[in-house]
This record gives sequence, C-alpha cells and structure tokens, in this order.
Amino acid sequence: MSNEELPAGGLPEDGENEESTAERPAGPAKELTGRQRLIAGLWPPRVTRAQLVVALLLFGLGLGLAIQVRSNSDNSALRGARQEDLVRILDELDDRTQRLEDEKQRLDAQRTELENSSDQAEEARKQTVEKERQLGVLAGTVAAHGPGITLTVNDPGNGVKADMLLDALQELRAAGAEAIQVNGVRVVANTYFSGDGGDVKVDGRKIAAPYVFEVIGKPQDLEPALNIPGGVVQTLEKEQATVQVVRADDIVVDALRPAKQPDYARSSSP
Repeated sequence: MSNEELPAGGLPEDGENEESTAERPAGPAKELTGRQRLIAGLWPPRVTRAQLVVALLLFGLGLGLAIQVRSNSDNSALRGARQEDLVRILDELDDRTQRLEDEKQRLDAQRTELENSSDQAEEARKQTVEKERQLGVLAGTVAAHGPGITLTVNDPGNGVKADMLLDALQELRAAGAEAIQVNGVRVVANTYFSGDGGDVKVDGRKIAAPYVFEVIGKPQDLEPALNIPGGVVQTLEKEQATVQVVRADDIVVDALRPAKQPDYARSSSP
C-alpha cells in the first residue's frame, strides 16, 4: 500500500470525478488559415437556384463575346490596311459599281429597243396587211362590202350610150365611191365603156339594160352627186331612160378581177 496521502475525506466518488472532469475548461481551439476558410466555404459546393441562373447568364455572355471577337478578327486585313490602300479599295468598289450600273442601263436600253422593234414590226405588218386589202379593193382582186347606193338605169328605147354611163361612173368616183361593179363587171382604174345604145360593153364585155351600178361609199355624198341639176340623172332622163337611186346600209361588190402582172414595171423597194 502506498505511503502517499490521500486527500481529506477519502477517495473521490466516481460521479464526483466525472463532474469535475466535465467542468474542466477545454483548451484553446486551433485557429484556421484564410486558405482553409476559403476551401471550407467552397467545398462541399452548395449551389442555389439563383446562383445557377447567374452562371448560365455569364456563360451566354461569354459565348457571345467570343463570337463577336471571332467575327471582328475576319476584318483584320482591312483593320491593318493603310489609308492609301483603303482609298484604293474604295475607288475600285466605286468603279465596279459604276460599271455594273452602266451595264444595267445598256441592257435596259436593249430591252426597250427590242420591245419597240417588236411593236414597230407588228404595227408595220398590220399596216401592210391593211394596205394590201385597200389596194386589193381598188384593183378589184378582193371582194368588198359596206354602205352605199344602187343606181339602176332602165333604157327601153336604147337611147343610153356608152359615154353617158361613163359620165355616171366618173361622177360616182368624184363623189367618193370606193368600189363599183356594173352588171357583174368589176370597175377598176382602167375600166372603159364602148358601143352605142342597146349594144354597150364594159371592158369589152357586153352588158344589157337595165344597167345596175352597185357602189360602195358614203350614201349622203353619192346620191346628191347624181341628182345635181344638169347632172347624170337629168341627162339620162332626157333619153327617155328611167333612173332609180336607192341607199343601202350594206352593198356587196364581189365581182373580181385577176391580178395582172406588169410586163415592164418592177417594184423599186428593196
């Protein structure tokens, strides 16, 4: 048994020993460094919804800046060019623009010329067809119809001579007759009458009374021309002939003459 002296009161109880131990103040805590505090704040990561949204926005902003920088780098050749080079490039662009504009105007002018040429050619063709029709009417090679009059001369006493019928024809022409046929014979520029009363011929073809003139023209001009004092009607009536003039809205002149080829005359147009 040891010779050490026990404290007064004997050996301490177990409970007293534990209580005294618990009430003993702990030693000073170890102080953390700044790095340790940073690591402790970052790990383990604690990400909130707001932080995630901010991170996504920053990512999008960075991507946009990267694309903008890449786009701007494509013009690096012009950025680094000298002022003289930039002026030359600008002049070349202006010249090219002017050439393109001139080419556009030239093509527009060609298109307009082609359109006008086409219109003029079509118009010339129409005029040629119309002129051919008019000349055909005058030459007696085509039929015609239109307003006009019918002049009928009855000659029971055979007193009407060829020159009287020719005078009637000339009077009708002077009054504006455009197409005429007499007893089925087409009247043309060189038509002539021959023979005496009762034996009248037109262009060598014998015709008999009644003499019927079918005339295309303006009736308001043709009829008065025949009825003027001392004119055709009075002259024929003196020979005991009866004359009748009838206006009509549509007179048909369908007697034709064959187109005659001239023996010597030729067209002077190329």
